[in-house]
Amino acid sequence: MAKREELIVGLDLGTTKMCAVVGAVTPEGGIDIVGVGTHPSMGMRGGVVVNIDQTVQSIRKSIEEAELMAGCEINTVYAGVAGTHVQSTNSHGVIAVKSREVTRGDLDRVLDAAKAVALPFDRQILHVLPQQYVVDDQEGIQEPVGMSGVRLEAKVHIVTGATSAIQNIIKCCSRAGLQVQEVIMESLASSESVLDPDEMQLGVALVDMGGGTTDVAVFLDNAIRYSTVVGLGGNHITSDISVGLRTSMEEAEKIKKAYGCALVERVNPQDVIEVGTVGGQKPRQLSQSILAEIIEARVEEILKIVEWELVRSGYVESLNAGVVLTGGVALLPGLRELAERIFDIPVRIGVPYRFGGLGDVVHNPIYATATGLILYGWKRHPTKPLTTPRRQGRPNVVKRFLESVMRWFKEF
Repeated sequence: MAKREELIVGLDLGTTKMCAVVGAVTPEGGIDIVGVGTHPSMGMRGGVVVNIDQTVQSIRKSIEEAELMAGCEINTVYAGVAGTHVQSTNSHGVIAVKSREVTRGDLDRVLDAAKAVALPFDRQILHVLPQQYVVDDQEGIQEPVGMSGVRLEAKVHIVTGATSAIQNIIKCCSRAGLQVQEVIMESLASSESVLDPDEMQLGVALVDMGGGTTDVAVFLDNAIRYSTVVGLGGNHITSDISVGLRTSMEEAEKIKKAYGCALVERVNPQDVIEVGTVGGQKPRQLSQSILAEIIEARVEEILKIVEWELVRSGYVESLNAGVVLTGGVALLPGLRELAERIFDIPVRIGVPYRFGGLGDVVHNPIYATATGLILYGWKRHPTKPLTTPRRQGRPNVVKRFLESVMRWFKEF
């Protein structure tokens, strides 16, 4: 039975699904997956909360499912944030080393200097990610503490987000009875679970293709160099199918999952699919190649925008390890081949792979963000009580009812 401080929970607030994954820290220093909960996301659009009540209900459903599987009561989570409001920039800071030897305090001061950038009042800093340190013109230093020098410089990657969007995520979690330990950029979390350290050293681009957005992050020399969010995802493919085949969004989603393919040439022109119509009319028979043409056109558009972002980053020539695709859209047959044609570099599908326990359950691109949040929390806060105590039986309904009443009185 796991101790209190051994459980970590990652909560992926996606546009199409809420996903909660519970991980237990093993004595050997690994992570065992002990609980997974998913539920359709009803109140999110493009990674942003558009309906608080529906979002809260979706969070509760996914958390309850994860609690039931893990046999624990969840009250603390690491939450992922996406959406086009998430932006990034590279910055640097310089300080003088007082004692002629770099200390931990000097490290904190130089990072403070690096993040002293002008921000609009409606934005806040999510991450300050060190890329490298420079001590007296000696570059490429990863850990400068203890080194001798008189001048310390830090080059960092700063990630910012809209304050309102982040606060809405925290508010929804709070109303669902959860405390948010930290809000983390989803592409940063996904990189923890699907990228290999050698890839991050050589140079790799992570492309996380979700329901509402496509997150892009470039890594080189074990540091993040560029990140951005493209406001297109799997829901736009579904919408195209709905319009092209003149059917409902629900039917279009089912057809996409059952028969979808990102390459027309991989589909037999003789194959037909049955498409449900709106208005109670009889289902129609259509060639599967028509569906593939619709999907390929939209996927090609998304990948070409990603390619343009990679060119804009200035690191496209440094991607020696190629591109790693993950997220729900990565399940589309033919996507990897299409991406290789567009990027003209090696492409692979990334899945979470470094987990025990129910690791086979999360061995799927749709769990990349949720499992990555667990790894992120474990690496950044290894000594904190990371989540909740074990318990047997049903969740404490009375306790949650009293908490909701108290929150109602406070809001009133």
